[in-house]
Amino acid sequence: MALTFLFDGPEQAKQTILLAHGAGAPMDSPSLTATAKALAASGFRVARFEFDYMARRRTEAGRKPPPRAETLNPEYIAAISALGADGPLIIGGKSMGGRVASMIADELFAAGKVRGLLCLGYPFHPPAKPEQLRTKHLMDLKAPTLIVQGTRDVFGTREDVSTYTLSPAIEILWLKDGDHDLRPRKSISGFSPADHLKTMAEAVSNWAERTNAV
Repeated sequence: MALTFLFDGPEQAKQTILLAHGAGAPMDSPSLTATAKALAASGFRVARFEFDYMARRRTEAGRKPPPRAETLNPEYIAAISALGADGPLIIGGKSMGGRVASMIADELFAAGKVRGLLCLGYPFHPPAKPEQLRTKHLMDLKAPTLIVQGTRDVFGTREDVSTYTLSPAIEILWLKDGDHDLRPRKSISGFSPADHLKTMAEAVSNWAERTNAV
């Protein structure tokens, strides 16, 4: 299927962020749309795309499950090529989309094709299955990486992640009481979803500058 992008942010931005969706929600889901708009408001050019299985759900009956994440690596690489971003590029995505990006980041970083990796709600393990870790390749990651994670994310809480061995190239922004979509419960955390989105966008801007991703 032909690849379609959704764009937010200024066309002449000095930095582009390419985001892929999670396993079960499309590129125009409310969560990913809100994230893209928050990043765009911070001056980034944000592009979103869909893997083929998700794009097919728009036109075909039924709901086929997503393929194994690693089988999507070539599709992500093809999206980077199709995007043809001018200037520095950060790759990443929501949940599975960020995981796929993390598996191709080092090769592209070494080749000078990307400047960094942004993971939004990284799926460190399946919900209720903390023994099934998806962290082996994160131990030696070389690409500058920022993971934005809610402290109560069922795919990896702050308590879970504190026990993992992760590369020093990885920074983690913890959002208080955030779930897998980074949303807090205001009555408990004192923060709103908009607060967390603003914090996320500001952190990405600062991280990009500190890591020479711009």
